[in-house]
Amino acid sequence: MKIAITSRGEDLEAEMDQRFGRCQYFVIVDSETLEFQAHDNKAAMERGGAGPQAAKAVLDLGAEVLITGNLGPNAFMALHASGIKGYIGASGTVKEALEQYKKGELKQAEEPNVDSHAGMS
Repeated sequence: MKIAITSRGEDLEAEMDQRFGRCQYFVIVDSETLEFQAHDNKAAMERGGAGPQAAKAVLDLGAEVLITGNLGPNAFMALHASGIKGYIGASGTVKEALEQYKKGELKQAEEPNVDSHAGMS
């Protein structure tokens, strides 16, 4: 299964990014083989609509699951509409976040956990 993890870098040892819509990268990991590819998040620099645009990018990359720290309302709705399961509360490196998911330590997002525009800096 392909899993998208929000990241500040381009490999499994990179620190994961707590933001979804404005994360720097999506690291797409095969949960079985741990093969991965990093993709720039083109939505990160958009003036508005970063969450829904990032959700479309994750969908286009073929991910079935998203692991991140936080999801705002627009991102949550876009992910939910696309059928991607979002998991929140991850921390550490990309690899550590994947292990947290595999151990069942992350919460599946049933609603947004931050307000709109929470990831803007």
